[in-house]
Formats: sequence, structure tokens, C-alpha cells
Amino acid sequence: MAHEHLNANQEARDSQPRAEMASPTTTKKSNRGFASMDRSKQREIASKGGRAAHEKGTAHQFSADEAREAGRKGGGAVSQDRQHMAEIGRIGGQARGRRQRAAAQEKVTTEPTESKSGVEASGDGDRQSHH
Repeated sequence: MAHEHLNANQEARDSQPRAEMASPTTTKKSNRGFASMDRSKQREIASKGGRAAHEKGTAHQFSADEAREAGRKGGGAVSQDRQHMAEIGRIGGQARGRRQRAAAQEKVTTEPTESKSGVEASGDGDRQSHH
């Protein structure tokens, strides 16, 4: 899986109409169904479903213990795929490296030109010669 594009282009994809997101091989796009609706309409319908579930008493909110157990199970299942784990680890390492390089570059560009003694470093004849 190529994860680097998932987060970087999320806003662009969310703002595009669904018809533009069709693959080049798709010749006919249906305008029916939940996925073809705009985001605000989807949210409105999903919100109604959530309220109805709570009113009916079938909605479930995880306790901290239930959530912890579910996360442990999911993490165990995902970690079985070593290739996937290596890929997401590599992506995370690359992202961390980019952040560190950006921070180092920012530090270099914002450092003052003065030395610790408060005198500007010039490099010309300010030194005493010892013969």
C-alpha cells in the first residue's frame, strides 16, 4: 500500500465531487447510493442514524477496557503482516526524518550571526599573533 498519498491529499479528495474521482477505466458512473452523495448530505443521514440508534437503545459506546481490548486484537491481527508493518514503519521513519531536517533547517536560518561573547564573528585581523 502506498500510504504517503493518503494523508497528503486528503483535503483535495474530500473537496472533489465524486464523479471526478472515478478511475480512468470506469466509463459509466452511477449517481445512486450513499457514496455518490455530497459530504454534507452523507453527514446529515449518518447523524440521523446515530440519533435513532441512541433513542432505540442499540447504540454502543465502548468503555476504556472494551476499547483497549479491541485495539489489542486489531493490532495483533495487523502485525501478522510483516510486509505491511515494514512499509508503515518505513513511511513513519521517512516522515520523522523530514520533520527533523525541516526543524534543523529552520534553526539554521533563525540563528543570530553573533558568537556567544556578543561580538560578531568576522575572521579578519582581530586575533593577536604569538611569535
